[in-house]
Amino acid sequence: MVDFSGLADKAKNLVAEHSEQVKGGVDKVGEFVGNKIGHDKVDPIEDKIGGFVDKIAGERNADGPVPPVTPPVVPPPAAPPVTPPV
Repeated sequence: MVDFSGLADKAKNLVAEHSEQVKGGVDKVGEFVGNKIGHDKVDPIEDKIGGFVDKIAGERNADGPVPPVTPPVVPPPAAPPVTPPV
């Protein structure tokens, strides 16, 4: 089964670690799309995304470096029952 909470944590950690690169990519896309449909429509969205990235980075970096995401511990399969010799 997919652990969506773990995936969300991993994504947030990646955004926090690379927040400047994420915002740079958003700016490039916003520039391209803004030239097509108008910066008046795109710029507010860029600002909101940038704020969201800053919020995630601030939450993750508030207590120091971003901790690595550890995979969940999966117990080994149970051994088959032992039957005594007859």
